[in-house]
Amino acid sequence: MASTAQIPLVGGTADGETVTVELDSNGRPPLTHHHLGAEGLAEAQIYELESDDHRGGRPWIYTWRGPAV
Repeated sequence: MASTAQIPLVGGTADGETVTVELDSNGRPPLTHHHLGAEGLAEAQIYELESDDHRGGRPWIYTWRGPAV
């Protein structure tokens, strides 16, 4: 059974939401998250993994980088 983590999204249209992702064999989440919009991939937003050492002790956050298209 794979381990999971809840990671907050920062910025963009999904700001403040949290996603649950599977961790790899080293205990790390995926480097990016594609957050789907109401129209699916046509409105997807890309979020990139960052360390969150300076924001309250959570190990990671996904920061908005822009639209996928």
